[in-house]
Amino acid sequence: MQSEGTPQVTIREQTEEIERTYLHPSACLNSKSRGRTVPEEEGEIRTAFQRDRDRIIHSKAFRRLKHKTQVFLAPQGDHYRTRLTHVLEVAQIARTIARALRLNEDLTEAIALGHDLGHTPFGHAGEIILREIHPGGFDHYKQSLRVVDFLERNGQGLNLTYEVRNGIVKHSKGKGRIIPDKKSERAATLEGQVVRVSDLIAYVNHDLDDALRAEVISESDIPKASAIKLGGTHSKRIDTMVKDVIYSTLKTDVTELQMSPGLSEATYILRDFLYERVYESPIIIREFRKAQKILKDLYAYYLEHTDEISGDIPTEKKLNRHRMVCDFIAGMTDSFALMTYERLFLPQQWTVL
Repeated sequence: MQSEGTPQVTIREQTEEIERTYLHPSACLNSKSRGRTVPEEEGEIRTAFQRDRDRIIHSKAFRRLKHKTQVFLAPQGDHYRTRLTHVLEVAQIARTIARALRLNEDLTEAIALGHDLGHTPFGHAGEIILREIHPGGFDHYKQSLRVVDFLERNGQGLNLTYEVRNGIVKHSKGKGRIIPDKKSERAATLEGQVVRVSDLIAYVNHDLDDALRAEVISESDIPKASAIKLGGTHSKRIDTMVKDVIYSTLKTDVTELQMSPGLSEATYILRDFLYERVYESPIIIREFRKAQKILKDLYAYYLEHTDEISGDIPTEKKLNRHRMVCDFIAGMTDSFALMTYERLFLPQQWTVL
């Protein structure tokens, strides 16, 4: 029983106390967050990172991920990954690692679910063409931050915490190192670094799985040096990589995220193989060129017809035409881009009433 006048402890405060008691000293606590760009009153139930996660899940950009390409453009099978299933797989892997290391799972999940919100239609093909034709260049991780900071909620953004925003913008690696040598290139939190590694673990495995399903490659093509170290099945490879990150990091007393040299090498071999035989293969490149032509033509059209850009794109005077068009194109799903291209550039059948 609480005496009269004693302030009631909220569920959020109870959760924050559990974090202080249970989480590792290296974990990022909600109570220690650097906060939001626009200060907000804390909630009674959810912590700051829980609210961030929920805002991301309820955003329009998150819903559009279900119709955005991962690797294979407009696949006919139901079991190929999309950008949405990718972020869900990343979140699952990241939460497993975070829990084992006693890091903040809610922060980890929020970063994982939001890290690809700015991805273009047609996967990296769309990113490449926007980087070429938009005067300011284009990177999907920067666009993801722009989505949560500005584009969502008609220009108001989601007002996420610093830690989630930092994790989103620091997740991308391309052909770079899994864990950068320079601390300035890493996320400010270990949770953000976990997402970066989990992103790689997820995509090298599910892209390999999809490439096998599409018969772009066969099991015998997988580099033996990688298979011996990582395992011969989809689940075994993920299990091996996740355990290696966990146990290697525990050796540092969770002061620094680590992957052992042997597993890192095997992972780089597998990633290089995917770039050579899948991402940059003639079959994929041929389809990517078609996709890039679609986006290039749409970009040129909307530069001359900015009045036709969807109302979801903020139209403040400070935004120039290129910025508006880039935001609009980047936010399109594959299906919407194809439908719009057909409407604008292909002859339509006459309708007889």
